[in-house]
Amino acid sequence: MRGRWKRLLLGTLLLTAAVALGIWLLLRGSLATLDGKAPLQGLRAPASIQRDALGVVTIDAADEADAMRALGYVHAQERFFEMDLLRRAAAGELSELVGPHALDVDKARRAHRLRARSSAQLAAFAGTHAAALQAYSAGVNQGLHALRIRPWPYLMLFAAPRDWQPVDSALAGQAMYFDLQGKQLERKLALYRLQQRLPAPLYALLRHDGSSWDATLDGSVRGDAELPSADQVDLRRLAGAPAPAATEAVATSAPGSNNWAIAGSRTADGRAIVANDMHLGLRAPSLWFRVRLRYADAQAPGGHVDVSGFSLPGLPAVIVGSNGHVAWGFTNSYADTADWYRLTPCAAVAQPGCTPVSVHRERIKVSGAPDTELQVEDTAYGPILQHEPDGSALALRWAAQLPGALNLGLADFARADTLPDAFARAQHIATPAQNLVLADRDGHIGWRVLGPLPLRGPHCAADAVMHDVRATVPAQARCAPWPLSTSQSPQRIDPADGQLWTANARVVGGAELAPLGDGGYALGARAQQIRDDLRLHPHLDERQLLAIQLDDRALFLQRWWALLQQRDAGAATPALHAISQAAKHWEGRASTGSVSYTLVRAWRLAVLTRIRDGLIAPAPTGSDADAAPPALPQLEGVAWPLLQQQPLHLLPRRYGSWQALLEDAAAEVRTHLQADGPLDTRRWGQENRAAICHPLAQGLPAPLRGWLCMPDTPLPGDDDMPRVQRPAFGASERMVVAPGHEADGIVHMPGGQSGHPLSPFWGAGHADWVQGRATKFLPGPTRYTLTLSPSAPQ
Repeated sequence: MRGRWKRLLLGTLLLTAAVALGIWLLLRGSLATLDGKAPLQGLRAPASIQRDALGVVTIDAADEADAMRALGYVHAQERFFEMDLLRRAAAGELSELVGPHALDVDKARRAHRLRARSSAQLAAFAGTHAAALQAYSAGVNQGLHALRIRPWPYLMLFAAPRDWQPVDSALAGQAMYFDLQGKQLERKLALYRLQQRLPAPLYALLRHDGSSWDATLDGSVRGDAELPSADQVDLRRLAGAPAPAATEAVATSAPGSNNWAIAGSRTADGRAIVANDMHLGLRAPSLWFRVRLRYADAQAPGGHVDVSGFSLPGLPAVIVGSNGHVAWGFTNSYADTADWYRLTPCAAVAQPGCTPVSVHRERIKVSGAPDTELQVEDTAYGPILQHEPDGSALALRWAAQLPGALNLGLADFARADTLPDAFARAQHIATPAQNLVLADRDGHIGWRVLGPLPLRGPHCAADAVMHDVRATVPAQARCAPWPLSTSQSPQRIDPADGQLWTANARVVGGAELAPLGDGGYALGARAQQIRDDLRLHPHLDERQLLAIQLDDRALFLQRWWALLQQRDAGAATPALHAISQAAKHWEGRASTGSVSYTLVRAWRLAVLTRIRDGLIAPAPTGSDADAAPPALPQLEGVAWPLLQQQPLHLLPRRYGSWQALLEDAAAEVRTHLQADGPLDTRRWGQENRAAICHPLAQGLPAPLRGWLCMPDTPLPGDDDMPRVQRPAFGASERMVVAPGHEADGIVHMPGGQSGHPLSPFWGAGHADWVQGRATKFLPGPTRYTLTLSPSAPQ
């Protein structure tokens, strides 16, 4: 009997080992080819793909088309699944791959019909890079088919990859429109709902667009809000229920970035330097893919391109980087690129007093379930996304939907020679509107907004959140459908102080702000800290600029800590006293060991949530009463004067005093944080641990998820400081580089180069990003070389 059990146990172990070996071998079949030789049909001359120890790729090719063909090949081998997600996310086709749980997202995205629109605009998207786009697409498919086994995520999903088409590159770019501007659309609609229901002075207070933290390039400061008088607004008398005990917390993280440039007058040897870190959702692998491209090009300086930086798998271009002559980086501009229209819909044949509607039937394929049909109603203003109880409809006009929204002009920066040359090229580049900061090797620096902006007519009020185009509004007074323009942006070149900076906050004011509008600018605290950090040093170098990127000082929260201590000393209440005492020692940083930062941050957010909810509470209830409140990134400029002046007429009705509001916020924080231990042990590193995982990690049993995740390391940094780092959001890359001095440049990239967990490049470089250790901007010594040779058509 004992021998039988031994044989059974041995057999089970052998079977388990065989299954594990089979899975391991199956997974290895989709690893990229790193060394040796491979045919690549369509090449005009041999090309090479070299990789260093981190998997950073250098491509040497005869011309742009060959370089892009090789780039497509390597993108597909390392990142095809991630490319597939981008195109599907933009087109509303995720359900076909991952099943019904993505159906709501697909319906929302499909309403924009971006695949149909992108197909119609494909020639304009490609522009002068049509041959490079075709070569890239062909290279992607050859790289995909050169894998011995389809990429491993498709094995998990029991799916097969679909070949890449040139239009899919346009969709990959369109996916960034959703990432960078999608929340703006929701915010405008939520503000419209509030505007309908709140007294005008109260709505104006909530829409206040500045604070004492404003740090613009032109020095314009909106400052904190001027509070309305009791005659204008009295929350104690307005109708409406008191704010509930708790609602959705005030949002903190939003897609953004930091960038700045230092002119040659501010460095020891006259070099100009660009620093850039783009803040996005973080995952494994990284969104970006590091490359160096070298090829002959008669239009480039000296007849040769040598450009290094970060590419986006799916697009044949270097997105941010340096070409030896100019270096450039981006931040999300938060320009206002969308408008809602309230209209009366009617049939496609025009009728008096209404807007004609054309109907498109979209079929959404769903893995493991029947297809779903979606009826999309389109108008001259844009697709109808909501219907109102009175029979009217709300249509959205958004830059992403329009001709001219996107093109491959960004690839032209690889050919730029000087700052004026780059700015001339920028006039024709279409990308989601970004703050472009640029430097050239002669020491010059410049800023402008890159990408299309609405060319609004005279009746499109800049601060309007809804345009009424129903029959009740005279035709001559309506906001007409607007086109896009890439040449409206203000700009700055070589400022006297030798520095430029942006951080998603308002950059300019006055007349220069008019073409940009306000798409929900970030609070200026981060921009102000960067500006002041730069001003501290008459001369700067790459290492010092990296130190600014890693600055986790909590200057913004200093006054909140002082307020907490002051209120505790003046009128101690139990929870407030407990929080105050536990935070008595102010470290002044969002360091992983800081207790005071954890407590003060949580208390501030709880206070702001109560203030926001109290200001919104008087709105009468309606069909959309349960809708999420709008993002109010400038709420600090309203809350701080409220807390300083403590006017009774603006105290949320749920509270008898401002002290009661502060105590209630402290009680929530105490209850939440004490659940995991005493308050004086709640260090920031416990709250802010990395959660950077592959999109399919949640599909694995809990004990195995770590295989598809980066280590859950405690992270320093937060939102309102240069070092933006949250568990799954933050600096998706860091770059500091001077054109012409790339060998001294520095980069960081979380998540690694490869999307394959068995690759040596899975997570490569991630620890340097966590620790802030400098990684060389240029690729290191070559470890692997794959030589690509032309092959005859099959």
